[in-house]
Amino acid sequence: MLRITELKLPLNHSASDLQSAVLYRLQIDLNEFIRYHIFRQGHDARKRDAIMMVYTIDVEVHNEAEILARFTNDHHINIAPDTEYHLPAQATQTNKIRPIVIGAGPCGLLATLILAQMGFKPIMLERGKSVRERTKDTFALWRKREFNAESNVQFGEGGAGTFSDGKLYTQIKDPNYYGRKVLQEFVKAGSPEEILYLSKPHIGTFRLVSMVEHIRATIEGLGGEIRFQSRVDELLIENGQVRGVQLSNGEILESSHVVLAIGHSARDTFSMLQRSGVYMEAKPFSMGFRIEHPQSLIDQCRFGNNAGHPLLGAADYKLVHHCKNGRSVYSFCMCPGGTVVAATSEEGHVVTNGMSQYSRNERNANSAIVVGITPEIDYPQHVLAGVDLQRHWERQAFLLGGENYAAPAQLVGDFLVGQPSTKFGSVQPSYTPSVQLGDLSSALPDYAITAIREALPAFDKKIKGFAMHDALLTGVETRTSSPIRIKRNENFQSLNTVGLYPAGEGAGYAGGILSAAIDGIKVAEAVARAIQG
Repeated sequence: MLRITELKLPLNHSASDLQSAVLYRLQIDLNEFIRYHIFRQGHDARKRDAIMMVYTIDVEVHNEAEILARFTNDHHINIAPDTEYHLPAQATQTNKIRPIVIGAGPCGLLATLILAQMGFKPIMLERGKSVRERTKDTFALWRKREFNAESNVQFGEGGAGTFSDGKLYTQIKDPNYYGRKVLQEFVKAGSPEEILYLSKPHIGTFRLVSMVEHIRATIEGLGGEIRFQSRVDELLIENGQVRGVQLSNGEILESSHVVLAIGHSARDTFSMLQRSGVYMEAKPFSMGFRIEHPQSLIDQCRFGNNAGHPLLGAADYKLVHHCKNGRSVYSFCMCPGGTVVAATSEEGHVVTNGMSQYSRNERNANSAIVVGITPEIDYPQHVLAGVDLQRHWERQAFLLGGENYAAPAQLVGDFLVGQPSTKFGSVQPSYTPSVQLGDLSSALPDYAITAIREALPAFDKKIKGFAMHDALLTGVETRTSSPIRIKRNENFQSLNTVGLYPAGEGAGYAGGILSAAIDGIKVAEAVARAIQG
C-alpha cells in the first residue's frame, strides 16, 4: 500500500477527479491501479476564494516496489504505515486480578474496553448514572433549574465530553496510532465512518449517547463489569501499595491495580487523594467567558463566497492574543452551530461550556475566550488552591445571575466600555435555563477582565465582526482543564502509590475526548504489563 500526502484539489471536484489525481500523482494508468481509500480529508481555507481540499490517500497498486522507486526523493509518497492496533497482552485462565477503573469518561471507557479485550475482566466504577439517565438529569437543570450533584454535565457515563461538540481530534503526538484505534471503536459503536478520515471529525451529543451505550455493552459482553452510582470515597493504601477502594455505601472492593480516570471536576476525590497522601501538584488552567456570534458571520469571514459549501460545513476558528499585562487570551473548545450550556457540578455555582449536535446547524457559533493562569502567580497557597479559585468565581457567577442558575451575561460592545447591558441585540443567548444581563466586570479577576478587553478588538482584526457590539459574553468558563496533576512515573503509576494509575483529564494528562481516550489505552497497556509481571 502506498500513501500520498498533501494531495490538493479544488473545492468543487468529483470522485473521478480525485481518482484521476491519484493516477497522475503516481504516474500510473488503470492497468497498474487496484483501489484507493481516503485516510485523511481536510481543507486549506487560507485563501477564501480559492479553498482547496487536502487529502492523504492510501493506494493499492500492482508492482508497488517498482512504482515507489520512482519517488525516492519525494517525501509525499511513501509506504503506508501499519495503523492497526494489536493487543499487547492476553490474560491467562489462572489470572485472578481484576483491575478497577474509576470513572466512565472517554479515558475510563477506553481503559476498561482494552482491559476487557485483553481478558482481564475489569470493574469500572462511575459515581454518576448511565448515560440516558444522566441526560434526563442534565436536561432537568437546563429546563427546570433542578440540579443533581451526582448526575450532570460533569458526572455520569460518558464523562463531560458527552455534552460537548464531540470533537475527535487532538494535537498530541500519536506514533502508535492509538487515536485510530479509538476512532475504530467509535465506528463499531455506531459513529459515522467519516470520523476515520475527516481532519476535524466530530459526533455531537445525541450520537455520543448511543455510542457510549454500545461500548458499555461490548465491555460487558467481554466479561467486564460496570457499576453506576458507585462513588469511591476512600482509596485503600497499605505501605505505599494500593489495595482497593471503599465506595460511598461502605462496600470495599479489593484490587492491586486501580486506574484513576476521574475527570477534571471530581473535586471531592481530589481532596480524598490529598488526605490519602497521593502525590499531586497544582497545574495551570484557564478561566473566562463564552462568546456567541451568528454562525453566518463566522462562515462568511472564514470561507467568503464558499460559505455554506457541504464539504466545508460550519466554520470554526482558533485565536490567541498575548496581552500587555503578560497574560495570554485564547479561544477554547469552539462549537460551530452550537449552544452554550450549564455545566456546574456543585450546588449554588454557575459554570458554562459549549456543545453542538452532529448537524451543527444552530444559529450561533460559540467558544470560550479564556485567560491563562498559573499556580506560581495566581494560586500558590496549596495544591488545591486552584479548586478554591474556580469555586470562588463560579459562586460569584451564581450570585450575578440571580441565584437561580441563570448565567450572567453582557453584550461585547458594553463590556468593552464598561457599561452594563440592559437588552439583547441581534445575538440571542442559547444558554438555558436563562441569562441575566448586567455587568461582567466583577465576574473574573481584574487581570482577566483587562486581558479580555484587550484581546477582543485584536481578534476582530483577524475575524471581522468578532468584537461586534451585539455579540454576547456569558460567564463563567472555569473547567478548561484540571487544576491539578497527579504525577506518574514511566510505568504510568503514581510517584508514591504503587498500583495507582492516574489517567486522563482529571490527572492532568489529557485535554479532550480523543487525547483522554488515547491515555486510557496507554494506561490499560501498563496495567496489563504490571499484572503479567
